[in-house]
Amino acid sequence: MECVVQGIIETQHVEALEILLQGLCGVHKERLRMHELCLKSGPNLGHVPSEVRLLCDLEQPEPTWTVKHVGGAMRGAGADQISVLVRTMVESKASKNVLRLFYALGYKLDHELLRVGFAFHFKRGARITVRVSSVNKMLKLHATDEAVPVTPGIQMVEVTSPATSENYSEVVAAMSSFCEYLAPLLHLSKPGVSTGVVPTAAAAAASLMSDGGGTTL
Repeated sequence: MECVVQGIIETQHVEALEILLQGLCGVHKERLRMHELCLKSGPNLGHVPSEVRLLCDLEQPEPTWTVKHVGGAMRGAGADQISVLVRTMVESKASKNVLRLFYALGYKLDHELLRVGFAFHFKRGARITVRVSSVNKMLKLHATDEAVPVTPGIQMVEVTSPATSENYSEVVAAMSSFCEYLAPLLHLSKPGVSTGVVPTAAAAAASLMSDGGGTTL
């Protein structure tokens, strides 16, 4: 399982967010350049449509591939009362022939994206990953060098953490506590729940840029 929240931030405030994250996480950022292909199953693969994501990490000297399947979200009164989405997830490393394999199985390309930005991986009550990236679309098939922003001036922020059915409540608590530190710059919520940009972002960013984040932290 994994716990996840998302939000958006104006590109002009991303540097301030990076300063804040650097202070909170205490680790160096990693550059992010991920080619994401979303595949959907054809009619010959069962009555229930299946969707998988193929992730190609272009930051590696030799691009590496990962297969990811995101399952259903946890439901019930308990799930409705928390601000973090808890969902099932299966992820596996794959060879460079993985796209050809899924095409042979009958999957079709639905869409593809290129995410460019940075990520922080750290432990703060749970293993947490924060990714900040611009989401770009390809004008031609697989033409990552010609990708253009889907929403110019806006970047996506995603916070995730692995969890199990036994410890997800502790992971949710750790993520919620961490996200409170980011509240002046952006609001993080369950995927699909759009909250827009935060009115306090400009003032918070100005404060962070002026003192390098010392006051906030």
